[in-house]
Amino acid sequence: MLPVHRPALLSFDVFGTLISVRESTYPAFERILAGTQGPAVSVQEFWEAWEEENIAAYSRPYLPYKEICRESLRHTFERFGLRGDPASIGHYFDSFPRQRLYDDVLPTLEELGKNHKLAVVSNIDDDLLAATPLSRDFDLVCTAHKAKGYKPDGTLFRYLIEQAGVGKERILHSGQSQFTDMVGAKPLGLAVVWINRRGGALHPSVPKPDLILPDIKSLLPRLEADAAG
Repeated sequence: MLPVHRPALLSFDVFGTLISVRESTYPAFERILAGTQGPAVSVQEFWEAWEEENIAAYSRPYLPYKEICRESLRHTFERFGLRGDPASIGHYFDSFPRQRLYDDVLPTLEELGKNHKLAVVSNIDDDLLAATPLSRDFDLVCTAHKAKGYKPDGTLFRYLIEQAGVGKERILHSGQSQFTDMVGAKPLGLAVVWINRRGGALHPSVPKPDLILPDIKSLLPRLEADAAG
């Protein structure tokens, strides 16, 4: 069952929920690592460590996403004992137009958009989101750039609530990140669906989601049942 009866606004995290961000950006990080000196490091391990640095920075005083990414890269080089240029994060920024949607995204959003307003909520700069091939428009776009803050401390979700045009009890948010989506949204009273595409385990420190689904297409039968109820 849905945690929100007949939600008016469906909001979605973008990177990891709609966009296959790891697989889409590994080639950029391969280029970044190719320009370093030091021990061999797997791109997956390096990417995850870099993302941890990003998430930690989201709870500090606001900086634009690009600046956070650059500083996170510098710290991650140090963590792995690598000598590299933090400016090489430009390979990552250049990858945004080539990032790939998950296969279920467009047909699912097409159906959901017939009866619901759709929003995206993303820890990102506006220009990078504009470069991302989402292949459709949304009724509301909430970015860290607009909110001047990120998800984990609730700043970006408060912006969503302020801009939604409906009460928060009529918003249903779906996202893949335990440490940004659940941590940021649940304390504000938002209902959250964890889109657990990678089949991970819920960390004990994270507020429990209201519903766990393997992909966003799994929302469709639940929303249809809710509408019929």
